[in-house]
Amino acid sequence: MSRKHQSVKKVVGVGLAISLAGGLVLAGCSKSATDSNGSGGKDPAKGQAGLGSTYPLQTTEGLTSWESLNNNATTFAPNLTDLPFGKQLEKETGVKVKYIHPSDNQTKEQFNLMIASNELPDMVEYDWTGRSAGSYPGGPEKAIADKVIVPLNDIIDKYAPNLKKKLQADKELDKMIKTDSGKYYVFPMIRNPSGLVFRGPIIRKDWLDELGLQMPTTVDEWETVLKAFKEKKGATAPLSVTYVNGNLEMRDAFIGAYKTSNTFYLDDQGKVKFGPIDPQYKDALALLRKWYAEGLFDKDFALTDGKALDTKMLSGQTGATVGLQSGGLGKWLDTMKGKDPKYNLVAAPYPSLKKGETPFTGHRDFKYSPGASKAITTGAKNPELVAKWLDYAYSEKGGLLFNFGIEGDSYTMDKGIPKYTDKIVKNDKYNLQQMIAQYTKPNGPYEADERRSWNSYKQQDEAPAIWGATDAEKHTIPLFLTPTIEESKELGKIINDVTNYKEEMFVKFVVGKEPLDNYDTYVAQIKKLGIERAVKIYQDALDRYNKR
Repeated sequence: MSRKHQSVKKVVGVGLAISLAGGLVLAGCSKSATDSNGSGGKDPAKGQAGLGSTYPLQTTEGLTSWESLNNNATTFAPNLTDLPFGKQLEKETGVKVKYIHPSDNQTKEQFNLMIASNELPDMVEYDWTGRSAGSYPGGPEKAIADKVIVPLNDIIDKYAPNLKKKLQADKELDKMIKTDSGKYYVFPMIRNPSGLVFRGPIIRKDWLDELGLQMPTTVDEWETVLKAFKEKKGATAPLSVTYVNGNLEMRDAFIGAYKTSNTFYLDDQGKVKFGPIDPQYKDALALLRKWYAEGLFDKDFALTDGKALDTKMLSGQTGATVGLQSGGLGKWLDTMKGKDPKYNLVAAPYPSLKKGETPFTGHRDFKYSPGASKAITTGAKNPELVAKWLDYAYSEKGGLLFNFGIEGDSYTMDKGIPKYTDKIVKNDKYNLQQMIAQYTKPNGPYEADERRSWNSYKQQDEAPAIWGATDAEKHTIPLFLTPTIEESKELGKIINDVTNYKEEMFVKFVVGKEPLDNYDTYVAQIKKLGIERAVKIYQDALDRYNKR
């Protein structure tokens, strides 16, 4: 291994068998030839000269991209290149891309293997912020210092005119996607303003109605409902959530009722805190432990991925979860339409402890979505070509493909407004989410179109307002803080060690393998691992961000 990746190897823990890496590791397969079509031509997506490359690009080079594949898309093909979207993107850009997709429940492990191999694809779609278990330890400054990804300032300036124009027009977005030292590091996913709340509690409304129960808004009311689901509806896992890459997808539902978080958050004074060492976090653990012991919380929660949750929600094993507006609520309603006319799911409020109390936190995203953004790696032989290819998504024509798919097939223009065709919205065999995932990229480095709607039901339309009735905006720490290189070196190890230990103990506390009497010992160990230093680093980074 070259010296430039030795520090990375220490962070990601590559004591994994080299034989495992054989099927996962790939070298950037770009050739050394330069793209024959320079910038400054006419972009048909814009219809004006001087704005960038002419698409399709005239090149024989291929590129490689490491990125997750939407679960709904796997219904049709195991690789993006075989889907209508992938084929159309190749046609419109003129560039053949080899996609490498990690397994849904092994993304973190396969990412670590790839990084440790010192053999990188041209681009990687991943969370580079260092904020969670499923992100690059130490954040973007460290990823650049480790020579894993490249700073993009000159590249965007010269080869990504469409993205450059968006950044010049939106100073807030521009501030979000660069480090404190001013380095751009990703081609971002940009959410539209109406799409910042899209996840929350989901419940079987038909069961509530059948049992004569009101919508639960407090933890106690939820417990009453879950008991009824178990005892009167035969639900074997009344409440279930996914647990992927060491991350409980309950997020802060239920945990937030105790005025804490399952991760870093901001207190009422705007100061950074780490929820899993709060005294009140013990109360949240006690609740989940009680529900687990009573069969109200899924006994297999630590093994539940997206497909397993689908099965539980559609088969009557589960009556409540925490999920997505489209990829959960909409998908399950679509799937059950025609199969069970009584089946009804609705969004439920984030619970509080006291009736009428505004939940301390919940879900609220930012216009920049780090996890679905792409970085160009040091393995790219021709980063200029990578940038031109990525920049297509930010053009008018590219935006239509990424948001709506193929004109005349998945959408048509109606008085200048793109509308999905009946093939997409009224398919007899597949639900809307599955059809959309064939023809578009539900998440990725492009700008979500305000005209795009994946809602088929009133329940989806109502969900954001229900889930948004929290103080999450006040208590959610920005996802894109960027510690300095030296801070990142410290932070990478701290977060890695703390996260691994915290998740191990979380499961043990909930399933009862570790008594809650040992909570203070657990907190002491997390402090010993350096969490107070991590909080200080994030506080300093937040202060710097606010001054940008």
